[in-house]
Amino acid sequence: MGTFKIEGGIQLKGEVQPQGAKNEALQILCAVLLTPEKVTINNIPDIIDVNKLITLLGNLGVKIQKNEKGSITFQADAVDVSYLETEAFKKEGGSLRGSIMIVGPLLARFGKGYIPKPGGDKIGRRRLDTHFEGFINLGATFRYEREDHFYGVEVKGRLKGAYMLLDEASVTGTANIVMAAVLAEGTTTIYNAACEPYLQQLCKMLNSMGANIKGVGSNMLIIEGVESLGGCTHRILPDMIEIGSWIGLAAMTRSEITIKNVSWENLGVIPSVFRKLGITLEQRQDDIYIPAHTDGYKIKTDIDGSILTIADAPWPGFTPDLLSIILVVASQADGDVLIHQKMFESRLFFVDKLIDMGAKILLCDPHRAVVMGHNFNSQLKATVMSSPDIRAGISLLIAALSAKGTSTIQNIEQIDRGYERIDERLRALGANIVREQ
Repeated sequence: MGTFKIEGGIQLKGEVQPQGAKNEALQILCAVLLTPEKVTINNIPDIIDVNKLITLLGNLGVKIQKNEKGSITFQADAVDVSYLETEAFKKEGGSLRGSIMIVGPLLARFGKGYIPKPGGDKIGRRRLDTHFEGFINLGATFRYEREDHFYGVEVKGRLKGAYMLLDEASVTGTANIVMAAVLAEGTTTIYNAACEPYLQQLCKMLNSMGANIKGVGSNMLIIEGVESLGGCTHRILPDMIEIGSWIGLAAMTRSEITIKNVSWENLGVIPSVFRKLGITLEQRQDDIYIPAHTDGYKIKTDIDGSILTIADAPWPGFTPDLLSIILVVASQADGDVLIHQKMFESRLFFVDKLIDMGAKILLCDPHRAVVMGHNFNSQLKATVMSSPDIRAGISLLIAALSAKGTSTIQNIEQIDRGYERIDERLRALGANIVREQ
């Protein structure tokens, strides 16, 4: 297991280019299974979770041709569906939550799709019902092998279009159902569909391949099934979660940083939520400029003067993946804020590590924490800690960069799952961070 050694309290400066979006990449890469023709994907992030999925696709028989950095051409013209029932696949698929999204394309094109219980972050219960109820609505037969935690769906002939009202606006669930429905016979209507930019990107890519999806960007998608799809070239958006992480890091370390080419139109409420914490950020063409917050940043109150509450919600609400960042950044703000994590019940359990560093945080229950900011009057102190998941890991890294002394973060593979060469990019800004094995 690797560790980071971080000397905190150093002011950083410079420009950073965000990586391609992890959550979009996991959807887009699964979609290459829908056609035997070549599909070229650009701006692919070089991170553990994405690389695991690419390896899985290769083991399924997908041809993989690496072009320049971040660009790969895939061709799924010789897929070996029998690989899905091997022990090797059960082990491989179970290590990555994104592997669930191969099921929809495989079911639509080959009539069967299997997956072991997928892994990923340990942030509470993450149900798969939306995925499989959607497939059942399209005419698939579902089976579950309890001993092996192995899920399967099968269909004879083509799937049949159907109307469905999702009981949750699941992003991966919507993506999986959309990829199955594009090759189904007839019309599929998905109401209460997720409408995140990355889901929009998937729909736009599928339409460029010959699919017929209407309502992209809304919570009602209408899909006219087609018999086959062709190839395409697609570019992945910059990662909004990484962009938010850089904003938080700049404020917490009182650094002057410019984040390049952020695709402002796809950031939603992210900039305004950081501004509620008192953080100054400017739009300069398609870049975000964050000045050095030498005088700190003051949390705004609600208009009636009550404590600010920041909560997650499905898009266009605030993404749950950034609440950990908001929480750590608030620890040095001037003022108090209530963080309400509604969508996952274990995501706030890393706050004990911040409390050990000197942060003033009251954990009310698994979903709510009150943060009382120090306003930089009391610097966090360095410590030894372990990264429990991707977003908590980057939050602890931000805390360490602002702390007094040298901190050690263990289990950094969790951070590497979602952030590309984070230590190299931080050193380019002036950080003192060393990776040790």
